[in-house]
Amino acid sequence: MGHRLRGAISGIVAAGSGIAAAELLAAAIRPGAGPLVMVGGAVIDATPTVVKELAVRELGTSDKPVLLAVIGVVVAGLAAVTGVVATRRRSAIPVGTGVLGTVGVAAALSRPAATVLDAVPALLAAVLAGLALWWLLRRRGAAAAVPDDGVDRRLVLRLSLLAAGAGAMQAAGLAVSGQRQNAAGRSREAVRLPAAADPAPPLPTGVTSDFITPGGTFYRVDTALNVPSIDPSTWRLRIHGMVDREIEWSFADLLRRPLIERDITLNCVSNEVGGPYIGTARWLGVPLAALLREAGVRSGADQIVARSVEGMTIGTPVATTLDGRDTMLAVGMNGEPLPLEHGFPVRMLTPGLYGYAGACKWVTELELTTFDQFDAYWVKRGWGSQGTVKTASRIDKPKPFDRMPAGTVTVAGVAWAQRRGIAAVEVSVDGGPWAAAELLPTASADTWTQWRFSWRATGGPHSLAVRATDSDGTVQPETRATPFPDGATGWHTISVTVA
Repeated sequence: MGHRLRGAISGIVAAGSGIAAAELLAAAIRPGAGPLVMVGGAVIDATPTVVKELAVRELGTSDKPVLLAVIGVVVAGLAAVTGVVATRRRSAIPVGTGVLGTVGVAAALSRPAATVLDAVPALLAAVLAGLALWWLLRRRGAAAAVPDDGVDRRLVLRLSLLAAGAGAMQAAGLAVSGQRQNAAGRSREAVRLPAAADPAPPLPTGVTSDFITPGGTFYRVDTALNVPSIDPSTWRLRIHGMVDREIEWSFADLLRRPLIERDITLNCVSNEVGGPYIGTARWLGVPLAALLREAGVRSGADQIVARSVEGMTIGTPVATTLDGRDTMLAVGMNGEPLPLEHGFPVRMLTPGLYGYAGACKWVTELELTTFDQFDAYWVKRGWGSQGTVKTASRIDKPKPFDRMPAGTVTVAGVAWAQRRGIAAVEVSVDGGPWAAAELLPTASADTWTQWRFSWRATGGPHSLAVRATDSDGTVQPETRATPFPDGATGWHTISVTVA
């Protein structure tokens, strides 16, 4: 075995054993503090907006596993280089592992909700990786010379032992994490949501079965690499800042308050024209306006900064909680407690705002302040501060590039302009005149509107475009704009072929 190969393999196995031990420690005492997740979070924070948007557009919900895999490959490469250099210069061991450890510690302490304990797993990984690499490459006497067949059996044995130990620790870490997730799931299942004091009316006759989006298929866009596991019995919500009195509520306190139930469409500002990051659910929650009035909002406060358990900040205009809309602290979704990945036990929800400006998941704190005094996470990265949803529409049927027989074809989709409502939807075929589509009944101005259009399709390739007009008379603009900085615009257009 050549010294380069021996060093590279030794470096990778040593780093893997250190990281496995660190992940096990994090799973046991500080969930989410594992070095890979911490570095991943720091990478997300430092990534330019254009790259984030590309990742969301191209990878969807797979962006997080891909990021962690890339970080793993980079760490393995650096560990391999350290191992190769260390076969000739042992001083490379503390230098290489020290660099990796420093990166891990810096990433851990840079997180918004960081504590000193968050740095411990990264330190452990660096120390153990260094010791393991020294053990693997330590000088051997004549009795340990490499046999004539070129196989260093002692090294192979050491590598096997370390690899087996790393695998065992990784399995143990996954088991501990799984137990925590299972415990969170059991806590969720144990929650019994009370009936709404102000229930949502039944959906109107005529809506199709996909008007409500199931929780299992509802879109998810956030920066959390690990879904937080929160015990509702210990969860607390604190309201403070520019208020007359600071107030704290438990989960049980919220469930004892009068709850409202509403059908509300929620969409992500990262949604491209015709994109999938939108859904409608029946939400159950506590009206936020009542809580703010109890705390007493001081004059001049124009922003609510919501903070999640992992430190995310979402800035919401105070006016959107006090203007009569059903801004709420949601505890239920489609008749069940919130799914873990959608904010269990409590999330904020603001009709008419994109999620980045009014829908903080895993919320634990609401601070009353001003937009001049504080920029929330996404605003610091150049996104607009208000987050008002733009009028938009989408063709869901037929799908792009579908082939179909000639004759009558039903073109259908959804349109939305939360808080304003949809007044009209029009379809254009091959750039021709706009024709009115039929609007199906809808639950309220806070939900999307389903529409359909009967098209007499003739043979050949065709393009179909859709545009919506909201109740204010504003027509969806034709000009294409990317989601950054305050939401995409443009007409959704697809191409199909009629046989």
